Amino acid sequence: MLFRWFQRRRRRKLLRQPFPDGWPVYLNKNVQFYRNLTPPEQAKLRDDLRILVAEKHWEGCHGFHVTDEVKVTIAAQAALLVLGMKEQYFDNGNTILVYPTAYVARNQTVLPTGVVLEGDSAREGEAWYRGPVILSWDDVLRGGRQEHDGRNLVLHEFAHQLDMQNGRDTGGTPVLENYKQYEQWQHILQTEYQRLAHECEHGRRTLLDCYGTTNLAEFFAVSTECFFERGEQMRHRHPDLYSILSSYYRQDPARRGIAARHFPSRDIIS
Repeated sequence: MLFRWFQRRRRRKLLRQPFPDGWPVYLNKNVQFYRNLTPPEQAKLRDDLRILVAEKHWEGCHGFHVTDEVKVTIAAQAALLVLGMKEQYFDNGNTILVYPTAYVARNQTVLPTGVVLEGDSAREGEAWYRGPVILSWDDVLRGGRQEHDGRNLVLHEFAHQLDMQNGRDTGGTPVLENYKQYEQWQHILQTEYQRLAHECEHGRRTLLDCYGTTNLAEFFAVSTECFFERGEQMRHRHPDLYSILSSYYRQDPARRGIAARHFPSRDIIS
């Protein structure tokens, strides 16, 4: 209780300070969705990203230097996920490791027979339970600057962080409000997961990335990317999935997409 009091006090003190010079430039250059937010949404995102920048431990890997631009670009995209939530700062993962490009990691697979297979695999990012979020800077920039391609590494890995708030055994179900929502969530995700698996198996064109067929945890992360980046298309082609994600995230990206076409882009506010 006392720790929470000091934590909130520290955060309030941080947010009373002016938004740092130069940071609006990073938002404008690297975080395309920011312009489509309403002024109150922009203000909350700026507050949330400042807390994420201040409270996370940032570390560069393979000689990569983590600058303010790196921190702001990553934190802003992570903050989009929790824009509709109150005081949600991914507290179960406090370290963010950043590689300059995709990196090679050791992979271990245990077969049903008990045989353990080991090998190296190239990765863009990872998220670990009570451990680090690992990101490739090249892919962070690509996701932030290409708003509507349906791929965003930061959204994907931080969706895993939300999923892990239910515990180590991530199954594509984050912390929800009540039993009814859990029941609805399980039904819709299972149905949509099976639909995607069927479409991918038969080589059909899909809105959702077929990587989502790996398991339900990956399906949730892939669906999150699509929800924020292709909201209008998801609402049309996967209305039930869109609806339950909208309820969880308390956001309506499809509305933002429509507004962005009818109204000029909003200026960056410093």
